[in-house]
Amino acid sequence: MEILIIFFCITMLIISAVSRIEEYIKMLAVQGFILFLMSVIEFRNIDITHFVIMVLETLGIKTIVMPMFLMYIVRKNEITRELEPYLSNFYSLLITTAIYVAGLFISFWVSGAAHDIRPLHFGLSIATMLAAMFIIVNRKKVITHVLGYMIFENGIFLLSLSMAGEMPIIVDLGVMLDLESENL
Repeated sequence: MEILIIFFCITMLIISAVSRIEEYIKMLAVQGFILFLMSVIEFRNIDITHFVIMVLETLGIKTIVMPMFLMYIVRKNEITRELEPYLSNFYSLLITTAIYVAGLFISFWVSGAAHDIRPLHFGLSIATMLAAMFIIVNRKKVITHVLGYMIFENGIFLLSLSMAGEMPIIVDLGVMLDLESENL
């Protein structure tokens, strides 16, 4: 599980270091797949209904449908790069790295305070949400704002995994937030 969390954090570092929109979308798909693997590992003993819903939302929607839809929009509108972010990619990478280091400190702080929370999941989910807000604020194109919002939702999903002892229905329906944001 820790290896998957490390890969999840690496995707965020890649997102903050690149300027190509298609790379953002590919990393968003990788994040969806990682969240699917985390859900499968975390909830081995769930009933078939919850498992089917989990597969449909994390693997189907987060990993396949949403990235394909976003890729279609990007290619149709001929959007290739984020040309003028407010901060350069180097500084974005440094700030995102600092956010994740702070997330690790939050993990160690939480590990002593709460026993029913998975500390590494918790700290890095908070870091993911902060990094997504940084991406939203730092980038100028609307499509990167949408991608930042979807990354923020991935952080919320990771946060719910850190606190849930079993797969609650609210986590099952979390992906519908992605679908609703695309309709707006």
